[in-house]
Amino acid sequence: MKPCFGYIRVSTQKQGEGVSLEAQKDAIEAFASREDLTVIRWFEEKQTAAKGGRPIFNQMLRQLKRGAARGVIIHKIDRSARNLRDWAMFSELPDLGTDVFVATESLDFNSRGGRLTADIQAVIAADYIRNLREETKKGIDGRLKQGLYPFRAPIGYLDNGKGKPKTPDPEKAPLILEMFELYASGQHSLRSLRAEINRRGLRNHAGQPLSLCGIETILNNPFYTGLIVIQRTGRTYDGIHEPIVPATLFQQVQDMKTGRSGKKVTQHNHLYRGLFRCGLCDGPMSPELQKGRVYYRCQTRSCPTRTIREDRLEAIITDALRRLEITSKEAERLELSWEAEHGIEEQNSMRTALRLRIEKEEQRLARLTDLLLDGVIATSDYHKRKRDLEIAIAAGKEELTNLPDPAQIEAERMGFLELMKNLAGLHIRATDAEKREIVENAFSNRQVSENHVGLEPYDWLRIGETCSPVLSGAPCRDTSRTGPGLQSLLNLLKTGRGGPVASVQLGSGQSRLTDGKGLDLH
Repeated sequence: MKPCFGYIRVSTQKQGEGVSLEAQKDAIEAFASREDLTVIRWFEEKQTAAKGGRPIFNQMLRQLKRGAARGVIIHKIDRSARNLRDWAMFSELPDLGTDVFVATESLDFNSRGGRLTADIQAVIAADYIRNLREETKKGIDGRLKQGLYPFRAPIGYLDNGKGKPKTPDPEKAPLILEMFELYASGQHSLRSLRAEINRRGLRNHAGQPLSLCGIETILNNPFYTGLIVIQRTGRTYDGIHEPIVPATLFQQVQDMKTGRSGKKVTQHNHLYRGLFRCGLCDGPMSPELQKGRVYYRCQTRSCPTRTIREDRLEAIITDALRRLEITSKEAERLELSWEAEHGIEEQNSMRTALRLRIEKEEQRLARLTDLLLDGVIATSDYHKRKRDLEIAIAAGKEELTNLPDPAQIEAERMGFLELMKNLAGLHIRATDAEKREIVENAFSNRQVSENHVGLEPYDWLRIGETCSPVLSGAPCRDTSRTGPGLQSLLNLLKTGRGGPVASVQLGSGQSRLTDGKGLDLH
């Protein structure tokens, strides 16, 4: 009896769990019994034959060429290869003295006619794969043009079957939004964000904690804003699925990741890290933990400024905020002043500026196609720039839609005045991250000179200041009043809508206040 190898194959692991492999094996064993052949070893593979490089198939060929068996039995031609490169290697076995048998057909590989028939079947199998690939691609392109995502839903979305849009996962979608908000706050690196979001319970498709790569993949995926981007080709499509993340927030995260919006936490989460500099040598005041206490130290050895303890620094900040608080009479005076100075014109100016910005980005997007057609830019660059412009346009339209009306602006200003009555109390009750936001957005100049701390408030926050602009920590007056929620103050500090300021632009570690017309107020 002639010793032979038996080769059986299915295209996927899932098919391998069914009866296909067993059916192939039974057919080969029945053929071997009829032809007086013996299968001395089985080679079983669960991988498509459309592409070359199958490890088990190649291993079998190497052993056959070494003479480990006198023949090989396959179930059908398409089980051995669906690409012509693998078929060329397989079909040369008879020339090397190895017999090839097909269990379901009587093909004689030692005759010209038999090999021609086998070659024709191999070509048909390869063409079948090409046609299948083209039809599959057409189907995918059609779905994408309809705004549907024909692949597995990203984390935070649910699959609803073919032809239906992905829908937000009620458990994971809120955590995805929290992840973007946490990173955009500037208080987290990817590592600290990973620890925090895993602590909050976000898991991947397998139910496991997210890896660093998984975190970065989510933060880079515009799908969460409603835009579908195919990474392999760079093409973008407008999705019909419900967005989880606002386009403005997504853009802010991208700016943070590219380093255009200030530094992020990398190792230690000390309260005022990176916020203070030495007033004498302009060096950073770096936090150090010693004997259970945090000290901020100037790193220049010859500088007279030494250290200041964190608890003392916090007390000085609280007193500085107390000096910025206003009385009820001051609030009434400011309310009357703002009513006279601001109104519908300011809101219309902001709306016009946003529309002009959107129009400019749309014009750039239109010119981008001409650059591609003229060969000025490569296709890969075109798709990348197109994606960035589409995100910027979506963010601008989102800002325009969410632009508050004059009544809402007025209500926010009144809320701001209430919050300004108890700045110190709100700072005391704030979390560490909120305290950092208050200090960073309230004081433009933060210095330590020897034993003195200098905090210079932004001009638009001096509305109730009764002491010198440079504060040393001595209390100005006591107060026990309480105001509205702290988050309202943080939002107002960041948007600047609490006073006659339209926006606060943050970037590269600096804060710059502008009015509604984009004029620098410093």
